[in-house]
Amino acid sequence: MELFTARSYFELIAFGFGTGVYGTLIGAGGGFVLMPLLVLLYPQQNPEKLTSISLAVVFFNALSGSEAYAHMKRIDYRSGIIFALATIPGAILGAIHTSFISRRLFDGLFVILLLAASIFLLFHPNLVERPRKGSAPRQSERHLVDAAGMRYNYSFNLSIGVVVSVFVGYISSFLGIGGGIIHVPALVYLLHFPVHIATATSHFVLAIMALTGTLVHMVMGTFSHGVHQTIALAIGVVLGAQVGAYLSNRIKGTWIIRSLALALGFIGIRILMILFQGKI
Repeated sequence: MELFTARSYFELIAFGFGTGVYGTLIGAGGGFVLMPLLVLLYPQQNPEKLTSISLAVVFFNALSGSEAYAHMKRIDYRSGIIFALATIPGAILGAIHTSFISRRLFDGLFVILLLAASIFLLFHPNLVERPRKGSAPRQSERHLVDAAGMRYNYSFNLSIGVVVSVFVGYISSFLGIGGGIIHVPALVYLLHFPVHIATATSHFVLAIMALTGTLVHMVMGTFSHGVHQTIALAIGVVLGAQVGAYLSNRIKGTWIIRSLALALGFIGIRILMILFQGKI
């Protein structure tokens, strides 16, 4: 069955726009919004078909958002390049492994990830605003000044960042969610990145990771069924990403984290209810 055949391109573009705005605002790439929708609307589709569309849209969203964040000078390129390279092996394996699991198992794993992330962020909303002390030695220091003149000074353990990025690459490509819902909290809570630097750098990493996963799906032939739908969604997310990056200047980091937690919890509960009803 061809995906989205009953929906107009204008509807897809509008939805893509909303996905781009919110996904870029919180640095999550938008896959966490798009993938649950695909899961809910198309319960009979194979996981690899859904993830291939979602990852491709995440790539366009992350690419557009990264361009906007680059103008704001909030991307930590030194760290981002290292983390992006670390995601590539995991992204390749995740895209391949998606074709070996059932839809019900796929949806169950997806719900667990969403609810776990939501609960953690809801119970730790203020960590982004107060100093954090980690037990791991901080090997790397960064000193950035954005386009508005705001200074960001922070240090972190690069080895932990690489390990986290490998995991993010696998999980995000496996579930088609882009990975920002994992990477942004990890950058903030484990590596002590300022929230706005974390969201911008995460977007940069997601662009490379999502492109890798998409290329794997293209080679495997699973992406060919959703090209036209991906184009329509991509048009929307590219425009929405610019708006999301603009709004990020006007929203405090704590509220970005809280909005992410609430969104993840709502979507996770919704999918869980449908699983119990036996409709997926």
